[in-house]
Amino acid sequence: MSQSSTQVPAVPGPIEHGKLTQAILDFVSEVPASHAAHSDEPAIAARKLANRAAQRAALTAGSLALPPGPLGWLTLLPELIAIWKIQGQLVSDIAAVYGRRATLGREQMMWCLFRHTAAQAFRDLVVRMGDRLIFRRMSHGVAQRVAKQVGVKLTQRTLSKGLSRWLPVIGALGVGAYAYYDTGQVANTAIELFSGETEVVDDADAATVPAKARRAPRKTAAAARRTVAKVTDKLVTGAVRKATKAVAKKAAKKAARKPRKPKAD
Repeated sequence: MSQSSTQVPAVPGPIEHGKLTQAILDFVSEVPASHAAHSDEPAIAARKLANRAAQRAALTAGSLALPPGPLGWLTLLPELIAIWKIQGQLVSDIAAVYGRRATLGREQMMWCLFRHTAAQAFRDLVVRMGDRLIFRRMSHGVAQRVAKQVGVKLTQRTLSKGLSRWLPVIGALGVGAYAYYDTGQVANTAIELFSGETEVVDDADAATVPAKARRAPRKTAAAARRTVAKVTDKLVTGAVRKATKAVAKKAAKKAARKPRKPKAD
């Protein structure tokens, strides 16, 4: 076997943790403004905002995933930031329709954007007491620690997303579908947050929170995300299989139509 036949395309590594951590900190440092008005039916208005944002996120992610091969890897970080901008604006608009825009800070923004990605990162920062969420005010060091944990999870996820760049069209469909789902999870967290009661406490006041309430957030979103990921993988695999069969069938027909050369006497 020749040496060239054993070579495979070089695959760049995933995004570095440090770059993702800094990108998260830079993004949540400023809460986007909102032009959405307070609504008498905030749940309905929030769902409409969520649907529009999910469609935009799917289109944006799918478009950035179209470049094939190594070129596609260069769009991973721009894709994440573009999706965060759509989702961050969605969180701000949902807060506005609920009349809670003034209570939206860095802690709530980070919770809405990344709770379903890395719930354990918020274990000591967000406490649920009945229907009320208590946020511990984050210092720069705490925010950096949370962003680092979220960055590790996102880095693991971008590896599989980067591999989809080798399937330019079919991979883009899968990336767009996940962006749609991911934005829906952000909307669900934001709606749950702003439809209930919240409180932000300093480190000194956090000690007064009952120990029973200091528990990790619910993991139902993670389980649902895994289910959707499996369904998406099946859809992508099925699409690849159909495309391969179609190409093989077309090649067989072309070979059948090709006239055979007469055998020499």
